[in-house]
Amino acid sequence: MFDSLKERFENIFAGLRGKGKLSEEDINLALREVRRALLEADVNYKVVKDVVEAIRARATGQQVLESITPSQLIFTIVYEELIKIMGEAPAPLVISPKPPTVYMMVGLQGSGKTTTTVKIARRMSKGHKPLVVACDLRRPAAVDQLRVLAEKANIPFFGPEAGETDPVAVARRSRAYAESHLCDMILLDTAGRLQMDDELMRELESMKEATAPTEILLVVDSMTGQEAVNVAGTFHERLGLTGVVLTKLDGDARGGPSLAVRASTGVPIKLAGCGEKTEDLEVFDARRMAQRIIGMGDMEGLLEKVQSATSDADIERMTESLKKNRFTLEDMLMQLQQIKKLGPLEKVLEMLPIPGASKALKNADIDPKRMKQTEAIILSMTLKERRNPEIIKGSRRKRIAQGSGTSVQMVNQVLAQYEQMKGMMKTFGKMSGGKGGFKMPPGMGGMMKGKRGFFR
Repeated sequence: MFDSLKERFENIFAGLRGKGKLSEEDINLALREVRRALLEADVNYKVVKDVVEAIRARATGQQVLESITPSQLIFTIVYEELIKIMGEAPAPLVISPKPPTVYMMVGLQGSGKTTTTVKIARRMSKGHKPLVVACDLRRPAAVDQLRVLAEKANIPFFGPEAGETDPVAVARRSRAYAESHLCDMILLDTAGRLQMDDELMRELESMKEATAPTEILLVVDSMTGQEAVNVAGTFHERLGLTGVVLTKLDGDARGGPSLAVRASTGVPIKLAGCGEKTEDLEVFDARRMAQRIIGMGDMEGLLEKVQSATSDADIERMTESLKKNRFTLEDMLMQLQQIKKLGPLEKVLEMLPIPGASKALKNADIDPKRMKQTEAIILSMTLKERRNPEIIKGSRRKRIAQGSGTSVQMVNQVLAQYEQMKGMMKTFGKMSGGKGGFKMPPGMGGMMKGKRGFFR
């Protein structure tokens, strides 16, 4: 997501960096490109107009025109204005002081509402006991879909009785079920439509009156473009939304809804879905999103991914290896498995603060198969070979190649890559004095570099 927008902004800032001082004409040209970039990203035109005018008002001041580094000031102004339209600070989900907390999930059909309901329930299950309730009795298999997802996520489920057609009655009965099963949170998965109609809104209004929800969360598909603003406006007018959840942020959406929904409705974006798995849900942070849009990366998000992918046992084991100045193929395998947990390499690299990264990634040939082949090669070795790679000679290499379904040449490349990483680990150990907690897989750089890495 945001690839084209990010590339456009990088080009704008690159053009400004080449100038010692800016004239008003330079600023007008830059703003014209900013306007075009936002419109191409499917941002609502009214929002684009407001943003560009706000940037213009700040960028044409004497401080910018007389500054020694005007491009940096323009960069900062654009960054700050993007934050303003998306929300100054993350908006957490509200918890009712008197249980149960009730979240009413609303949205159009196909927006990812059912999956998002389970994602939120899983996220909140760390400190609460949520119950997901099937209130979508119109869409075929909607109840079964919610039940299956809830079972996989180990979340309690409540649904209609056989032949029941009143979703409001189901929502009412769920409260008694939640109390009897000690659930302090209820998430209502309501019905959607392909488009908004009065019948749907009346049903949702009745459910709101019957359940008194703590939060009414609109689930918006990031790929719906400017229509997302109209959808959010209508739902907010009829129901009084408290928050928005964006879905499919990992797709090819141009990013318009995330830049326009809050600015158009005043409703904060609270969460963002960034994958298909039930754990792929994150707090929407305007600062981090703005950083990614203008090419600053998202180191905080990357560190969170690393921490979730790395267990305390792995950290302790790697720390011991550093202390003893030892690095084996077992350690390399552990790092490889940690990197796989982070998600697709191209998505991880996008989070690094590298200028022009989006262009470089477009031209890079990232080969995920290479990671699987490397893992298969190491797993085809005996424990003795993993701990003492120097004993892997000709006949052993042939056996490992056959066992992993690869070639002797590929085994040689993995061993050469291991030697490279081993040298890096020695340097890393000396720099850290063999002390300190190990947080980020330090072999990531080596694994992505050269012909023997995962870039071809």
